[in-house]
Amino acid sequence: MMDVSSKVAHTSTFVVELKGIRKSFNLGESNEIEILHGVDLTLMEGEFCAVVGPSGSGKSTLLNTVGLLDRPTSGSLKICGQETSALSDHGLTHLRGHKIGFVFQNHYLLSAFSALENVMMPMFADVGFVNTAMQERASFLLDSVELTPWLHAPVTHLSGGQQQRVAVARALAMKPSLILADEPTGNLDTKSADSVFKLLQSVCKEQGTTVLFVTHNPLLSARCEKVIEVVDGKINEFSTLTNKLTSN
Repeated sequence: MMDVSSKVAHTSTFVVELKGIRKSFNLGESNEIEILHGVDLTLMEGEFCAVVGPSGSGKSTLLNTVGLLDRPTSGSLKICGQETSALSDHGLTHLRGHKIGFVFQNHYLLSAFSALENVMMPMFADVGFVNTAMQERASFLLDSVELTPWLHAPVTHLSGGQQQRVAVARALAMKPSLILADEPTGNLDTKSADSVFKLLQSVCKEQGTTVLFVTHNPLLSARCEKVIEVVDGKINEFSTLTNKLTSN
């Protein structure tokens, strides 16, 4: 059966479309708190966008909503042109698995497996078996992040920066349209953080992958073409170029 979401992705320039998104959490005993207050946001193919804001402002809730990990309370959310509100949990899982890659502050690699095996995991989870094409895809991705010499090395033998590059390669395994990176450089030294940041930038530029990059580092957010500031569950959106011009 044809993947409808894949077909839509080729006919739409928008990878993410949020309109009037609200997200509330029930704290029990009829107490409900709204975290996102009518958020509107669009991300086009190949955009590299930073998400900034103070702790508790709603950044993680926004990322989890865009990543289809949390359902919005109300509003419209489209990924690659597909409206997600009516999708079943299975439908959301399928769309997330094929269209979205995740990179977190903690790499969450499987310590019992090699770099190659970790990158193959999303492909294996999708079909339930391993084939040559998966191995070739994983090898190609690890080569693209300059880790070919460590292809078969246990991930526990790699440095923090190398482990995070494996995590980026794993996020690309299913050829996603969108990568959500939640503080991926937060646990790294300056040199390693710069390496991972440049890697995500090159993925965005060379493959046309949209990247939504959460960071508390103002030096990194200033290097993104677009910045979304989340404050009290609402967003302010501006380009770094505009920001630099107005600050001079």
